Amino acid sequence: MRVHRIQFTSDLLPSDVLGVSVYSPKLNEFEFKPGPIFANIVLADEINRTTPKTQSALLEAMNESQVTIENLTYPLPRPFMVLATQNPIEHHGTYPLPESQLDRFLMRIEVGYPDPAAEKEILKRFSNGNRQRTTDAVLSPSEVLFLQTENRKIHIDEAILDYMIQIVNRTREHPEIELGISPRGTAALFRATQALAMIEGRGFVIPDDVKKLVHSVFEHRLVMGRSRSRAHAGIDPKTVLSEIVSQIPIPA
Repeated sequence: MRVHRIQFTSDLLPSDVLGVSVYSPKLNEFEFKPGPIFANIVLADEINRTTPKTQSALLEAMNESQVTIENLTYPLPRPFMVLATQNPIEHHGTYPLPESQLDRFLMRIEVGYPDPAAEKEILKRFSNGNRQRTTDAVLSPSEVLFLQTENRKIHIDEAILDYMIQIVNRTREHPEIELGISPRGTAALFRATQALAMIEGRGFVIPDDVKKLVHSVFEHRLVMGRSRSRAHAGIDPKTVLSEIVSQIPIPA
C-alpha cells in the first residue's frame, strides 16, 4: 500500500502534484516522472493553503482515477483515494475550495480537540522521545478492492432510495439554499450507507444509516444563499439540513 503526503502551500504547482515530463539524454526523448498523486492513499495536508489552479489538479484524479498530462492519460493505482485536511478557522493565506472540488469528497468530518485520555497519551509520546510511530498495514490493496466490490452487494430497499431522493430534492428546492445536492452527492450517500451497513454486519441498509451519514456527506456540498447574512439569520448548512430531515417521513 503506497501512501503519499503532499504539503499544500501557496507556491505549489500542479506539476508538483501530478508529475512532469523531463528530457532524457540517454533515451533522447521526454520521460514522464510521476508525482505524489500516484499512490493508493494521498493525504492532501492543508489543501486550502494552495491556489485554485493547483487544487484543480486533483479533479480528474478524484473523479476518474487517472491524470492527463500533455495529451497522455495515466491510470492511477487501485485502490485510489484522497484524504485532505483544512483549517476552517484561519483565513489568512488560505483559498476557498470550489464547489466542484468539495463535491468530489465523499464526506467531511470535524476532528475537533482530543479528549483528555487521548491528549494524555500524546504527552506521554513526547516525554519518552518517541514522537513518531510506524504503523502496520491492516489491509492490502487487493483486500480493499475486494471489500469495495462486496460493499456494492449491500441491499438498499426502494423505500430507502425514495427517502434519500426526497432529502436531495428538498435541498434543491429550499429557499435558503442556492446550490443543492448534485447527483454525485446522491451517489455518495448511497455508497456511504452501504459501507456503514457492512461495518455493522448487516446485508441491508436501514433508515438510521441515512440519518447518521446525511450530515457528513451533504453539509460540505450545500451552498447557502448569499442574499442574507448567515450569522445574523442563524442559517447554516447543518441547521437547514436538520430541518429538512425532520420534515421527511422515515420509511417503515
